[in-house]
Amino acid sequence: MRAVLILVVVLAIGLVVGDRVAVVVAQNAIAGMVADRYELPQQPDVRINGIPFLTQAFDGEYAEIDIRVGDWTGHDITVRDLDVTLTDVSAAVSDVVDRRTENLVATTATATAVVPYDVVQGFAPSDVESVAYGPDGLSATGKFSVAGLSVPATVLFTVAPVDDGIEVTPVSVQATVGGPAVPLAVLRRTLTFVVPLRQLPLGARLTAIEPAADGLHATAVARDVRLSDLP
Repeated sequence: MRAVLILVVVLAIGLVVGDRVAVVVAQNAIAGMVADRYELPQQPDVRINGIPFLTQAFDGEYAEIDIRVGDWTGHDITVRDLDVTLTDVSAAVSDVVDRRTENLVATTATATAVVPYDVVQGFAPSDVESVAYGPDGLSATGKFSVAGLSVPATVLFTVAPVDDGIEVTPVSVQATVGGPAVPLAVLRRTLTFVVPLRQLPLGARLTAIEPAADGLHATAVARDVRLSDLP
């Protein structure tokens, strides 16, 4: 009886170790796919969620795969902390191990990233001297042209995803103490601009933008993603 118990324990340990080894191999293979597809300087950190892994692999169905890329540059824009979550992924284990992407499909890909404010400022009109986030929200300071005068002021903005990227729109203006009033209507015409971040990797299109202390937090979503179809 004791020998049987020992054998059961050994087999259980072997299955657990084998499961963990297999998931590492699969994660490295997916990381290699993504790195090759997007010409990344280093492989992203990939995590296939769910235990055990082998049952998912044999079924060719994975509930969730997380891909942490870090910094990413696309269309001359660099973002930080790029994370992608794939849900309901279908892929044969042989395809994953051999890095064949034609059959790897995700029902949903959700990407999140941070657009730093120095990147945002790079697309702002030249009157804008700085862009930052504070207690009142997203704001910019500068000297703005009003009726031929250069008027120092602080402008508060809202942000929203649009077809061309992230639209930044003035919503209020505070002139410097003692300075002339600045009409908001004038600044809406001259200070509304777009940061041309149309999508994030895996074809994910922007769905939400949230200002924070470290930058604009962007969320993008794609559906029915097939890795082999990506540019």
